[in-house]
Amino acid sequence: MAQVLDRPVRVKTPVSPTERTARRRTLLEWIAVHSLGVAAALFFVLPFVFVFLTSLMSDSQALSRDLIPHTWEWSNYRKVFDTPGFLTWWKNTLIYAGLGTVLTVASSIPVAYALAKFRFRGRNLALMLVISMMMLPPQVVIIPMYLFWAKQLDLSGTLWPLIIPMAFGDAFSIFLLRQFLMTIPNEYLDAAKVDGCSELRTLLRVVLPMARPGIAAVGLFQFFYAWNDYFGPQIYASENPGAWTLSYGLESFKGAHHTDWNLTMAATVLVMAPVILVFFFAQKAFVEGVTLTGVKG
Repeated sequence: MAQVLDRPVRVKTPVSPTERTARRRTLLEWIAVHSLGVAAALFFVLPFVFVFLTSLMSDSQALSRDLIPHTWEWSNYRKVFDTPGFLTWWKNTLIYAGLGTVLTVASSIPVAYALAKFRFRGRNLALMLVISMMMLPPQVVIIPMYLFWAKQLDLSGTLWPLIIPMAFGDAFSIFLLRQFLMTIPNEYLDAAKVDGCSELRTLLRVVLPMARPGIAAVGLFQFFYAWNDYFGPQIYASENPGAWTLSYGLESFKGAHHTDWNLTMAATVLVMAPVILVFFFAQKAFVEGVTLTGVKG
């Protein structure tokens, strides 16, 4: 009994009205911020959920009031793959996006490196020209470009008028890479030159390994652009179904199956899936590359 009486008694410190108000305000702010986050997440996720669920519905149930499929029609995806030309659209899109991304990155890196690390007369003017090209809409020059590729080189009905120009750099990619390369300290380059490295070897051995996040960001931007490009294939490849890409072929698919919205949604899911997977696995490098491009001006 004595041991029980000897135990120290914990006295609760009274909470002042000011502290109680501060805790309540903190709790309300936490609820408000997380509620906005959940609402924003639902705003972006629900359209994908709607497309996916509709792709698994029967033709009679698609776009009805029922949001959950009565029967899960996984065969819709097989029907999409059996559509004439769908696999050809896949192949053309992979060639356009993959080859275009490689050419854009390979041609933009040397220009960005020169604008970021070299000191020469007219460098600021060259940078202004790159920025001006970013502001120029492609629709402005589409007529003379089409006449050149279609009439002079006879490349209409192919994707080459879209792929070949990527071998000469892209204004947005050059600017983004230049901003990232500005964050690399010049001391690393000076140390490499002291060790006897040429400019090319310095670029390959020192700059490129340190610029991987920026290169990844530029590559993803270009890949997403080419994968989703509708305007270019419509201009140059519309007359040849064998050169259509997924974005343009999907439009004709909707026309061919204007009542089969379940098949249209299944085709849409197949078009979106590669882009989502690429971003999911490369999002760390993508975010890091985009974040670091604005450190230096």
